[in-house]
Amino acid sequence: MFSFDRALKSRLVTAEQALPGRATRPFGLDGTHTVLRTPIEAPAPAAHEELIVGMGCFWGAERMFWKLPGVWTTAVGYAGGYTPNPTYEEVCSGLTGHAEVVRVVYDPAVISTEDVLRVFWEGHDPTQGMRQGNDVGTQYRSTIYWTTQAQRDAATASRDLYEKRLADAGFGPTTTEIAPLAELWYAEDYHQQYLSDAKNPNGYCGIGGTGVSCPVGVL
Repeated sequence: MFSFDRALKSRLVTAEQALPGRATRPFGLDGTHTVLRTPIEAPAPAAHEELIVGMGCFWGAERMFWKLPGVWTTAVGYAGGYTPNPTYEEVCSGLTGHAEVVRVVYDPAVISTEDVLRVFWEGHDPTQGMRQGNDVGTQYRSTIYWTTQAQRDAATASRDLYEKRLADAGFGPTTTEIAPLAELWYAEDYHQQYLSDAKNPNGYCGIGGTGVSCPVGVL
């Protein structure tokens, strides 16, 4: 059993406090995207890029990205923490340090990094800290884990621009963590494409944006 202390859920654990995890993944994955029919764990194809974002509940977040033109595959998982091969229950305990994230693999010749980031910024409220709406906990924090220096530059530039728009609309500063990707741990199979018609056509996820548009990209 895990402790779901509310104080822990809003405070990041340290490496020493984190659960030890395990050497291998404790569950299997089908491995094929329910909607796009592409492999969800394969390396990005040549000339494609991979960006990992966290914006609250990963069910609704993933659906935003698989609908975009130029997106080759998406998957949900856990990143930014300490526990290797975590389970969903462990992440929800607040004792792994991970955020719920979406892996987005896209073709920059079709959709730019800025366009991907625009969907990220407008799809949630990046000013809320360790929560997103009614979902409270460190796993719901706003995050961007980049895999190239160009992505890092695009992320920080778009954040700075969006903060100005948010401030004009009465919002506080963003709390989004922008860092290089260290490790992505894939989530359980039932979480992958959870809101697809094949799995949960009437499913619900309360993720939502601020209503403030982000001045980057062309979508």
